[in-house]
Amino acid sequence: MGQKDDLQTVLVIDFGAQYAQLIARRVRECKVYSEIVPYDISIEEIKRREPVALILSGGPASVYVKGAPSCDEETFKLGIPVLGICYGAQLMAHSMGGEVARTGISEYGKTKLTAGEDTILFDGLPLKQNVWMSHRDLVKSPPPGFKAAARTEVCPVAAMENDDAKLYGVQFHPEVVHTPFGMDILKNFLFKAASCSPTWTMVSIIEKSIEDIKRVVGDGRVICGLSGGVDSAVAAVLVHKAVGDNLTCVFVDHGLLRRGEAEQVEETFRKHFKINLVYIKAQDRFLKKLKGVTDPERKRVFIGEEFIRVFEEFARSLKGVKFLVQGTLYPDVIESGTRDAAKIKTHHNVGGIPMKHDFELIEPLRLLFKDEVRAMGEELGLPEEIVWRQPFPGPGLAIRIIGEVTSERLEILRQADSIVEEEIKRAGLYKKLWQSFAVLPCVRTVGVMGDERTYFYPIVVRTVTSEDAMTADWARLPHEVLETISNRIINEVPGVNRVVYDISSKPPSTIEWE
Repeated sequence: MGQKDDLQTVLVIDFGAQYAQLIARRVRECKVYSEIVPYDISIEEIKRREPVALILSGGPASVYVKGAPSCDEETFKLGIPVLGICYGAQLMAHSMGGEVARTGISEYGKTKLTAGEDTILFDGLPLKQNVWMSHRDLVKSPPPGFKAAARTEVCPVAAMENDDAKLYGVQFHPEVVHTPFGMDILKNFLFKAASCSPTWTMVSIIEKSIEDIKRVVGDGRVICGLSGGVDSAVAAVLVHKAVGDNLTCVFVDHGLLRRGEAEQVEETFRKHFKINLVYIKAQDRFLKKLKGVTDPERKRVFIGEEFIRVFEEFARSLKGVKFLVQGTLYPDVIESGTRDAAKIKTHHNVGGIPMKHDFELIEPLRLLFKDEVRAMGEELGLPEEIVWRQPFPGPGLAIRIIGEVTSERLEILRQADSIVEEEIKRAGLYKKLWQSFAVLPCVRTVGVMGDERTYFYPIVVRTVTSEDAMTADWARLPHEVLETISNRIINEVPGVNRVVYDISSKPPSTIEWE
């Protein structure tokens, strides 16, 4: 939805780093607005955006190799502070006359760093500290005008500064939690080097979002696709504050929901919000669309398209509806693939939207991360059960059934998933986990029940911890919780004779199986 005209902006220039999104999040946590832009952004475009500072991300390439991602050398002559991180620091050094090389000794993981005295980046911080490294190349000597601000046993220039030119570089990753003083280093750059002001607050975000919605919508009529999750709920409340009764929320039961979810969503929303709500039952049409479909990308595209068609039919019945609100988040956009990010999976509300439809999309959360959306939900007064509900994919259980979606398989998965949720809540772990759910792979395994051979489905239990879903780690659940979940699923869910636990992290895996 944009930003205030006078809002200070830090541009994160992405060179293909897995942590580019995390850098942007960390800057926002410092209450400074940030956006991610591609490495080949033009100098003219940078000037047009008038950033107060630039941060160059890491990346997998070597700066001295032909065809390596680069940026215009004028980037370092704009007169605004620039911080290079890992590859970004190497690029700064390489572009300005320093020496970057591969020494044959790499640094990965926790590394002891010694900082110099009288530096901007390490001002007020311990001179000896641990940082998180991930590099093969390093800066052997800094460019003219720079001083080495820190070193490690392997890296003679673990950080460098040219305070006169407002140029700074670090070989390590201050944005990850494994660098204990990383946020302090970023704050030193933002507030001491770049003189930023902490004005990116939730109140300012909400106020600006409402202004933008009013400006775009005017007195037009709007519908919102409500799923019951925090994203669509926050989007709905935000838009309602802007347009009032010109908003109608539409909850589509596509038959791919968890047990009792449709009833719970309707009851919760009607209880807490005085917003027009329409409940459309469309199970049969979605299952018909998915008949025989096994490819996960086709599932997402078909579901996304069918959602739009349902919304179009409803909008025509209202007459005069021009706008459709969606709870699309920044990670959805990144994972669905952009010009500078490889597609990981299509999100039904991004890549799954057909090229031709009747609406102008309103996506007030498109530039926000999940933690920011939850903070907005609390500021807007949403109840805790909505704000802290675990993420649930728009395509629902269709992408947790690995294979064709059928009524029988949906019922098996609903029962198993319900048991997982019940036991996770009973153990007091629900809010500590990013997601916890069951997956049904459409394969059969041999088992023995009551002295008889069985040939039933397995259930996979998936639980992860995460801050923003861009990365995630598998949760180390207590063995007794896993045992209870396994026993209940095998004993209570017909057609299941085996339970397995997914112990893979993201990356290399994704949180969802499809």
